[in-house]
Amino acid sequence: MGLIVLSIPVFFLLIGIELLVARMRGLTYYRFNDAITNLSCGIGSQVTGIFLKGVTFAGYLYLYGHSPLKDKIPNVWWVWVLLFLGVDFCYYWFHRLAHEVSVLWGSHVVHHQSEEYNLTVALRQAWFQGAFSWVFYLPLAALGFDPKMFLLLASLNTLYQFWIHTKLIGKMHPIIEFVLNTPSHHRVHHGVNPKYIDRNHAGSLIIWDRMFGTFQEEEEEVVYGITSQPRSWNPLWLNFTYWIDLGKDLKAAKGLKTKVIMLFHKPGWRPAEMGGMPEFKEVSTTTFRKYNAEIPVELNYYIFFQYLFLLGGTTFFLMYESKEIFSANIGLKIATVGIIFYTLISLSALFERKQGVIIAELLRVVCLVVLALFATAAHPVVIGIAAVYFFISALWLLRYRNGLAVEMAA
Repeated sequence: MGLIVLSIPVFFLLIGIELLVARMRGLTYYRFNDAITNLSCGIGSQVTGIFLKGVTFAGYLYLYGHSPLKDKIPNVWWVWVLLFLGVDFCYYWFHRLAHEVSVLWGSHVVHHQSEEYNLTVALRQAWFQGAFSWVFYLPLAALGFDPKMFLLLASLNTLYQFWIHTKLIGKMHPIIEFVLNTPSHHRVHHGVNPKYIDRNHAGSLIIWDRMFGTFQEEEEEVVYGITSQPRSWNPLWLNFTYWIDLGKDLKAAKGLKTKVIMLFHKPGWRPAEMGGMPEFKEVSTTTFRKYNAEIPVELNYYIFFQYLFLLGGTTFFLMYESKEIFSANIGLKIATVGIIFYTLISLSALFERKQGVIIAELLRVVCLVVLALFATAAHPVVIGIAAVYFFISALWLLRYRNGLAVEMAA
């Protein structure tokens, strides 16, 4: 079980504290639909990561197994320091190129789509980023750094970046700001203000940005998001919309050379006949319009109710997916993954007022109940919980059975 999964309760504790402090100060750092979408992207990333990690980590293991240095590196403190610097250095270059190379941006863009900035944004991860980022760490394997040491320090590097996704912490002591990546530095990284775009790519240490010319101090207030917002709460669409748009551009482009350049040029670049590179327009917090879609308050409560079950079930799955309960029953594992993604998409459809979503959601509730009964061999306690859950969900939803989209659009 990875450190990231074990840290999930701490993540939600800190999110709760941030939300409480912001409310006490009268600050609107959270929107429910945005925060839920952030968490949905994070859930999808963890679940897809289960299937990606075996393939992607195999490359590291292979190079390490053939490294002539693997038995020559002692397990002493200075090796841990070197590997920490190596992991952070490799992360910097992946992160920087993920902003500067179109095909890599597609693997990372999801993390930047939120127009808010709070701790839930740290959990908003692209589902297929790991399929691209692992290549950048292969030099560490070739140098003979132990895979277990690498996994630990890579996880710690990821965990460090959680706390910097907040607006509650201002600028810190100058020495800290000079060496470490801080909330101030990372707010800049998430900005669409022209001077902030493609800056501060650091993981733990901001020194790499200072060394390689990508550092930018936080000055005017940051406007968050990306330059071309997908305007959706659907995590599936958010993970594929960039690839779809890129595919359309590639199809329209003339000549193989142009297509290859589009893949490896800056995101958004097109040849002159297709419009060229778009200009970054000045933005401000007073004029920037955030994407939103209003729904009845009671439906927000319903989504929150369902999300509690989703979070509990997904956490259980992530903790035990390699144990006998799932490894001995591949059908149960596939069904569990399926219901998780079904839930993510269905709840986002409620946010977006999709026609027919009530039927789809009722069907999802039925599928979840059937899965729970099957997985527990219809245990009496589970039968009782499932019955209560089903009737509460059904009664809640049936209130909107007559034209949800019409009511919500009014």
